[in-house]
Amino acid sequence: MKKVSVGDMVTRRSYGQDIVFYVRRILGTDPPIAQLIGVNVRLFADSPLDDLIVLDYRTKASGSSGLKSIISQIMLQRTKPIPQQNYRLEVVKSDYVPVPGKVLHVDGEEHYLNQCLALYRNLNVPVIGLHIPEAEQPKKIRQVLEKYQPDILVITGHDGLLRKQSNRDFLINYRSSQYFVETVKQARLYDSNRDGLAIIAGACQSHFESLIEAGANFASAPERVMIHCYDPVFVAEKLAYTPFTQVVNLPELFYTTISGKDGIGGIETRGKLRQGFPRIESWLPTESYT
Repeated sequence: MKKVSVGDMVTRRSYGQDIVFYVRRILGTDPPIAQLIGVNVRLFADSPLDDLIVLDYRTKASGSSGLKSIISQIMLQRTKPIPQQNYRLEVVKSDYVPVPGKVLHVDGEEHYLNQCLALYRNLNVPVIGLHIPEAEQPKKIRQVLEKYQPDILVITGHDGLLRKQSNRDFLINYRSSQYFVETVKQARLYDSNRDGLAIIAGACQSHFESLIEAGANFASAPERVMIHCYDPVFVAEKLAYTPFTQVVNLPELFYTTISGKDGIGGIETRGKLRQGFPRIESWLPTESYT
């Protein structure tokens, strides 16, 4: 059996190798315990070393083709011809420039944040990313909103039911849902209009109902499932590139996420895309903003 080291990609025997993790650190307990972070799923876990299977490079690399396919579909949808009466603004080679909504992505996990920022850049969504631990998010969100003034706010990180048999109705039984709920409430004190500041909140197994009641437009997870770390990005991208004259198509939106309607739900919300005129090279969507 290969020795487990920090940075290795691993799966857990006892869970049927269902999720791929990387080893963040190894605690010198007796027996030693590995602290794990899901590679694509927003999950933090502990595991004995003898329960871990170290993956080789080929196994680690698999799965990237699925993401590339999703990105290709999004870019194709954005550039294909649109009937004139729909007033969609994705038409390329016109005199207009698309001005997508600006995203502020606040993440409790730096590993996921960096992956998400790379995807935003791939999708040409203007974004600022901040690593703020979940417990600190309610205290800091008003300050960063006033500084960056985004159109779309993403609040995410780690979450999950603390025990398998926990009552899912109570926030106290979740790792971070209570922090996400309070952060949404603070953000709504900054802007109470759901068509002003659009909020996407939650992570794996988060308390969906409480997040929506607190003021989120979209949240995880209606069926308390694990969500993919990219799911909030795909929702933000759809908001950023839907014209402000239109309401986001909810079934279409959830079809473009990886976890689907079991993982992400929400309410009718207007898009954030506006058109500018005339089209000049210095006025095009950028990967970040200040």
